[in-house]
Amino acid sequence: MRMLARLAAGLAHEIKNPLSTMAINLALLDEEWSRAKDGAEPSARDKRCQKRVHTLQREVKRLETIVDDFLRYARGGEINRAPHDLVALVRDVLDFVEPEDTLAGIRHHAELPFGLPLVMLDPGAFKQALLNLFVNARQAMTSGGELIVRIRREGNWVDVSVTDTGTGMTPDALERCFDVYWSTKKGGTGLGLPTTKRIVEEHGGRIAVVSEPARGTSFSIVLPLLVEIHGRTAENSGSVEGPDA
Repeated sequence: MRMLARLAAGLAHEIKNPLSTMAINLALLDEEWSRAKDGAEPSARDKRCQKRVHTLQREVKRLETIVDDFLRYARGGEINRAPHDLVALVRDVLDFVEPEDTLAGIRHHAELPFGLPLVMLDPGAFKQALLNLFVNARQAMTSGGELIVRIRREGNWVDVSVTDTGTGMTPDALERCFDVYWSTKKGGTGLGLPTTKRIVEEHGGRIAVVSEPARGTSFSIVLPLLVEIHGRTAENSGSVEGPDA
């Protein structure tokens, strides 16, 4: 499986190179077709050609998104964990998405505790997992709403919940949301939630979801904390099911 993942990642990289060349040349063509000649407005033919260029640009961008999502998924296992402040990391990602959420009419509500023990994290990978959830929440709240993020300690575990007040999921969507390449979103790659699930599990945790149509969706990530054991700091090695097992 590791070899297949490396081969797939290599193939994805090879695909990205010609896509980048296509994107650059399409941008040059777009500039060429839109440029007025001798001060005159672009002809009807020029406008038709420019419209086709724009269609190709959208498709190239979509292919780049698919390849990028695939690369993130195929890199499973490349996790380098070290002790980190989970609260600070979550706050960073919330700060990152807040400007776009505000424009979309989405209000943030965060319950972030003080004094939480450190967690063994790969910051880049875990931020990507959170970002996937926050972007999903935004896409589910097309008319605005609330993004509620809570971090709670449960014994030697920590629970990070991400809740939105959006459209919610049907029972079928709820059952299949972590399936690779399954998506109900137009243009979705079906890799965002599977990637999040993989990252969480590679951190020794688990992810669960509850949802109700027209009410919203809530994801829960449970991770082991670094705790003091006989005067030494160690990662909680209990069952991956966490406190609610």
